[in-house]
Amino acid sequence: MKELKIQPIKDGTVIDHITPGKALTVLKILGTTGEEGDSVISVAINVSGKSGKKDIVKIENRELDPKEVDKIALVAPNATINIIRNYEVAEKHRVSVPDEIIGIVECSNPNCISNTNEPVETKFIVKSRHPLRIRCYYCEREPEDIPSHIR
Repeated sequence: MKELKIQPIKDGTVIDHITPGKALTVLKILGTTGEEGDSVISVAINVSGKSGKKDIVKIENRELDPKEVDKIALVAPNATINIIRNYEVAEKHRVSVPDEIIGIVECSNPNCISNTNEPVETKFIVKSRHPLRIRCYYCEREPEDIPSHIR
């Protein structure tokens, strides 16, 4: 059987161990459409890994900032972030859901103070990590579909 391999990248980010089927959600969260320029984006969905199926995303010439990593943790809590420099893994770390999620998720309550014209940044408290449940700090609403509320 012939294997199709994804080419290594010289510089950029590899997001590994993404929850199966969530790679496209990760790309959407990062605002990556492939139309940004010459950077190659590789996506592998439902590939076999040591601990079962997973998705992988490789983005050339881009390193993620901490807020982007926090967003990924909300949809792929077991993901690892590998920063690649000159074809080598320069940094590797696991994502983790922070205790407080600030400025990343919009409240689903249209009457929440965070959705008015007040200068208030959204803030959620993590109630549970497995399964992920968060609660708005201001109105105490818990969003049902967290990925659809990520900014």
